[in-house]
Amino acid sequence: QRAAEEIVEEARPEQQEKEGGSLKPIRHRWLATMLRILRPGIAFAQVDINISTPAIRNLRASLTSRFGSLKGFYSRGSLGENKRGYVEIRDESGLGLKEKGDLRRLAGAENADRKALYLEILRANNLDTQFLSEVEKIFANNWKSKAVPGSWIQSDDDKWRRK
Repeated sequence: QRAAEEIVEEARPEQQEKEGGSLKPIRHRWLATMLRILRPGIAFAQVDINISTPAIRNLRASLTSRFGSLKGFYSRGSLGENKRGYVEIRDESGLGLKEKGDLRRLAGAENADRKALYLEILRANNLDTQFLSEVEKIFANNWKSKAVPGSWIQSDDDKWRRK
């Protein structure tokens, strides 16, 4: 949970600054907890937690750099955070043809990077992809908590609301 929070905080630095927080180096407690839950037979000391592979660092940088381009779409209500840990296009009304294309391209790139991040976390920690939905859920909650005001948020019961 904690590393997911910190990755999301890093990817959303403007939101972090508005909330008066500071960026912290990544910690691995959340992943250790998740690994203990998912692999109960392994003692904590035996778990080699790896969340800083070159691929993860590159994905984090990509997510962070893209946020400036996504922010306006979130604020306008064109883009939202779904319950599975991905962005979802909500409303394209009022957007010109170029803006619609930009929104679709950016949302596609964001979701591709998020999926790659989740899979790399599993790979780096020798977890099967059957645990992907758990990782997605952990990140979904963090993306939603750091969402830009005015953006759409999907709750666990599939209902959408504005933040």
